[in-house]
Amino acid sequence: MKRIRQLLRSPWLWLAAFAIWFATLWVLSSEARHFPAGLDFKFSDKLIHFCYFFGGGLVAAAFFFRLQPATPNWRRILLLAILAAGLTGALDEYHQSFVFGRSGNDLPDFIADLLGSIVGAFTLKAARRLLS
Repeated sequence: MKRIRQLLRSPWLWLAAFAIWFATLWVLSSEARHFPAGLDFKFSDKLIHFCYFFGGGLVAAAFFFRLQPATPNWRRILLLAILAAGLTGALDEYHQSFVFGRSGNDLPDFIADLLGSIVGAFTLKAARRLLS
């Protein structure tokens, strides 16, 4: 258990998690969309964007927090996490414009990405406060 706690305190674990999150997004965005049965309802794609980027914002915030956990500058942590995940959302939308069967540069998708990133980053801050 001590080893797991030690691992969770490493900023590099969270950076690796963000890299895996980014790589998974890139792979998923490189294919034409096929929603599983039951997930094809109005605005379901916006919900999926929001939820996925919620995870990205949370993981990015965890990385920046773990760099200086003793004296966290939450304004900087939140800004950097939202920028990292938000820029990833913009890059993803641009990338999708080159993928056959996908439409890219979709502003509502990007807004869902950005909102998910914001909520994810702020959720880490709230959870950190509750756990300490």
